[in-house]
Amino acid sequence: MRSRIAQSKRLVVKVGSALVTRNGQGLDYDFIGDCARQIAALQLSGRQVLLVSSGAIAAGMQRLGWSARPHAMHDLQAAAAVGQMGLAQAYDSTFASQGLKVAQILLTHDDLSDRTRYLNARSTLHTLVKLGVVPIINENDTVVTDEIKFGDNDTLGALVANLIEADALIILTDQRGLYSADPRLDPNASLIAEGSAGDRSFESIAGGSGSIISKGGMITKVRAARRAARSGAHTVIISGRDKDSLLAATHGENVGTVLYADETPLTARKQWLADHLQLAGRLLLDDGAATALKNGRSLLAVGVRTVDGDFERGAAVQCCAENGSEIARGLINYSSSEARRIAGNSTQKIESLLGYIDGAELIHRDNLVLL
Repeated sequence: MRSRIAQSKRLVVKVGSALVTRNGQGLDYDFIGDCARQIAALQLSGRQVLLVSSGAIAAGMQRLGWSARPHAMHDLQAAAAVGQMGLAQAYDSTFASQGLKVAQILLTHDDLSDRTRYLNARSTLHTLVKLGVVPIINENDTVVTDEIKFGDNDTLGALVANLIEADALIILTDQRGLYSADPRLDPNASLIAEGSAGDRSFESIAGGSGSIISKGGMITKVRAARRAARSGAHTVIISGRDKDSLLAATHGENVGTVLYADETPLTARKQWLADHLQLAGRLLLDDGAATALKNGRSLLAVGVRTVDGDFERGAAVQCCAENGSEIARGLINYSSSEARRIAGNSTQKIESLLGYIDGAELIHRDNLVLL
């Protein structure tokens, strides 16, 4: 499994706030410079590297003299605006010392949920890496709101991995990997060397949340690995405090935790659909419809029990089993008001109920992805 990481050509590297800002004490230029040195070595060996970096809010907090992460959105946005300036300058100068050019990319969920903007972002990133430029990617915290947030940069790293079809996602954190229990609380906790990114038991093992500086925690990294696996990307979780850990991981050495992708990569269109974090509505399906979807069939109106939400034709919606668990999501052929009118009815009745028919399926299988 480690050999797959060693053979990876396109890498997304994600670094957390605790590392970038010395646990909130200010930008750690030694760490940033060390990252630049290791990434330069990877570039020289023919790899393409994209860097997803947290740290803008934490750096802004330090510059503003705040000791605790604020909760008010306008305070978080102000801290991000202040901190992003210093963060960009730090990366620009340290990478320049290694002979590399960098580009700042700030994204929101809207940039990836809108198909046109998604393709534009994808094209820009592909162009940059072909030019040998290292994209430095962060969430655009100065304008983002709770409704359109990625939530954490582990998720953003996975979405970028899917966006540009990376071979591997390397997450640098302040832990040496995923442990069987929290090593800060349990001295008997052991490092998990490798496992499947799709193994749901890792979520209960990860548990917990981030620090006062960071937003995530180990659980967001486990979830990011599962998301990255949709496009075939393997994930490595390693300590950013260990010397040359990034080079060691990408050389296939036995460091950190490897969570490998064991699923068939989704097509680009279905990756985009699967990566929607906010959905416009929810369809509750009967058992027959749920089984049909799992067998690769389209969703018909007759199998829908209830329709929740207010959405237009073409919106991305959840498809849930009778117990409420999400089993799929797709682009619906009818608006919410139309879907409610035809729910539970056969395809033959759609035209008589609505006066027209836009499609025999509520969601065609080509516009549907199983989760």
